[in-house]
Amino acid sequence: MKFISWNVNGIRACVKKGFLDFFNETDADIFCIQESKMQEGQLDLNLPGYHQYWNYAVKKGYSGTGIFTKEEPISVFYGLGIEEHDQEGRVITLEFKDYYFITVYTPNSQSELARLSYRMKWEEDFLAYLKKLEEKKPVIFCGDLNVAVEEIDLKNPKTNRKNAGFTDEEREKMRTILSNGFIDTFRYLYPDQTGIYSWWSYRFNARKNNAGWRIDYFIVSECLKDRISDAKILTDVMGSDHCPIELDFK
Repeated sequence: MKFISWNVNGIRACVKKGFLDFFNETDADIFCIQESKMQEGQLDLNLPGYHQYWNYAVKKGYSGTGIFTKEEPISVFYGLGIEEHDQEGRVITLEFKDYYFITVYTPNSQSELARLSYRMKWEEDFLAYLKKLEEKKPVIFCGDLNVAVEEIDLKNPKTNRKNAGFTDEEREKMRTILSNGFIDTFRYLYPDQTGIYSWWSYRFNARKNNAGWRIDYFIVSECLKDRISDAKILTDVMGSDHCPIELDFK
């Protein structure tokens, strides 16, 4: 099976930059997007053979997620079931026979860490949500988690130490997830791989110079590790400030 996740930084803009070509070519079993930046009815995305599920933010042109899946899920759930967190369209959960599949767009702590305390609360509630699902069946989740965990996950760790996405607090929350029975599939297969990133700033020719961050992930319950075939970061795919990531599953 092939799973794809991509922060498209506005699906309407990404469609004009070749999204459908990539979507059709990749032929994923499940394809997730984050940061759709649209409301219902603003885009008619024709994806034959796929069931579409969207979660829109209340605020227009902001956040939002989508999942497109060939197999119809048993059930679909939007958000975390916590009103404080469910205004921004950040989570969609699909239930299948053998696992839950989640796409998530983790809140950014923002400049001067204006949202860091909210982000900490989100992280705690999201982990609790994952563990509750795991009581029933394993979990696969993916998306833009807005954190680089280790120094090899970004080009310039020293100068970004206290910036959003690389604070001690955010990194510790991510490590907490990984120490609670979850596996970062890319690092599991490629523990020492450097220079592979999934996001680049639009400024300073960052992508051209590969001054990026690895902040997009496929993470799975530990009991699924033997089904991991490959984890890829598709750095050549353009159309957003993020590139897609892929998980191949046995």
